Amino acid sequence: MNFRSMEEFWPYYMNHHSKPATRRWHFVGTLCSILCLVYTVLFNKWFVILVPILGYGLAWYSHFFVEGNVPATFGHPFWSLLCDFKMFGLMLTGQMDREIKRLGKRPVLQVY
Repeated sequence: MNFRSMEEFWPYYMNHHSKPATRRWHFVGTLCSILCLVYTVLFNKWFVILVPILGYGLAWYSHFFVEGNVPATFGHPFWSLLCDFKMFGLMLTGQMDREIKRLGKRPVLQVY
C-alpha cells in the first residue's frame, strides 16, 4: 500500500492502535526516547543508542503482546514515525479521545 499523505495514512495508523493500552505504551516509549535524546545532547552522547531501543521496543511490545498485530513501522517507517509524534501530541494535550471519536467507524483503507 502506498500512501500519498499523512492524512491518508492516519486512519490506517490508528486502526493499528485501536486499544488504549497500545497507545499508552507508545506514549511511554516516545516520552522515554525524547528524554534520552535530551540527556544525550546535554550530558552523554552514548545515550543516543537508547533513543530507538526504548521508543521502538516499547511500541513493538504493545503491538505483539497487546494489540496482536504487526507494527505499521515495518511497512511504512516514515509515516509511522510522524503519526507516532502526532498521537503523542494528541495524548499529551488530552485530545486523543476526541480524535478516536472523530475517526469513528470511518473506512481506514482508501488507497488510490
